[in-house]
Amino acid sequence: MEHELLRIRDEALAALDACHDDDGLEALRLRFLGRKGELTGVLRGIGELQPEQRRKIGEIANQVKTLVEERMTALRTQWQAEQRARSLAAERIDITIPGNHRPCGSLHPLHQVLDDTIAIFTAMGFEVVRGPDIEDDYHNFAALNIPADHPAREMQDTFFVGPEVVLRTHTSPVQIRTMESRQPPLQIIVPGSVYRVDDDVTHSPMFMQLEGLMVGSDICFAHLKGVLTSFVHAMYGPNTPVRLRPSYFPFTEPSAELDIGCVICGGRKTGCAVCKGSGWMEILGSGMVHPNVFRAVGYDPEKVSGFAFGLGIDRIAMLRYGIDDIRLLYESDLRFLRQF
Repeated sequence: MEHELLRIRDEALAALDACHDDDGLEALRLRFLGRKGELTGVLRGIGELQPEQRRKIGEIANQVKTLVEERMTALRTQWQAEQRARSLAAERIDITIPGNHRPCGSLHPLHQVLDDTIAIFTAMGFEVVRGPDIEDDYHNFAALNIPADHPAREMQDTFFVGPEVVLRTHTSPVQIRTMESRQPPLQIIVPGSVYRVDDDVTHSPMFMQLEGLMVGSDICFAHLKGVLTSFVHAMYGPNTPVRLRPSYFPFTEPSAELDIGCVICGGRKTGCAVCKGSGWMEILGSGMVHPNVFRAVGYDPEKVSGFAFGLGIDRIAMLRYGIDDIRLLYESDLRFLRQF
């Protein structure tokens, strides 16, 4: 029986040396160590031996079984390591190969113009402040000298979120909030989105606006004209035609609109849908702050004066880049945006 066990050992080890896959390994395990395997068959006759022989044969049988199992485990470990090495070799990245080109993004043209506009005014000493897009009636209308029966409150102009709550129609409410919390002198600009029920080639229901406010003891209309002219020349060049036209806004008095020469048609005044054949393009409204606005925030209009202006970033961008339809700025067409 001892010779039979040694034979099984030698045959098992030789067969394992010639084995190269898991299926073959499982077949050899069943052949030699399974319930019907050769080693099990030999051990069935161990009960017929003398006690001393049983002990010796049992020790040999355990040694054979342990040796065969260890060789099987070693083979599995070796094969797994080889497979892992092959996988790593196949998945290896050659860092010397040039990578795929990924185009870099850039700022939207509106944000480019907004950043440039802010830079121009901050260079003049203006401070940037911001406020909420959803406003109450008081800050959006009443405090700006817009009574309840003013046309700006009609449904066709304003998005109403709820009773006495609107999407702000301008960024002027931030001026009110700033003056309520601070004392003059003030020199601020307020960039942000505003909302109005309007949609055509030169208007959008949501657009970007920038308001400006300067308040002090001796502020006059000449200061307003100087600031706005400096802005236009910084944005469009020193030879850009500029004019101020009398206008009306409930929160300023006197009021004026600022026009520049139309850059779409070059001032030819024929067939231009943007300037409507006038040769001029209005870019902002402005004026001296109305005394009622000062009274609403607790300022004494006899002691302080100031001016305010509001410009549409969308229109500034259209004139700067020669865009004749404002809707192009909001369509997210990459063919259009890549030009900037």
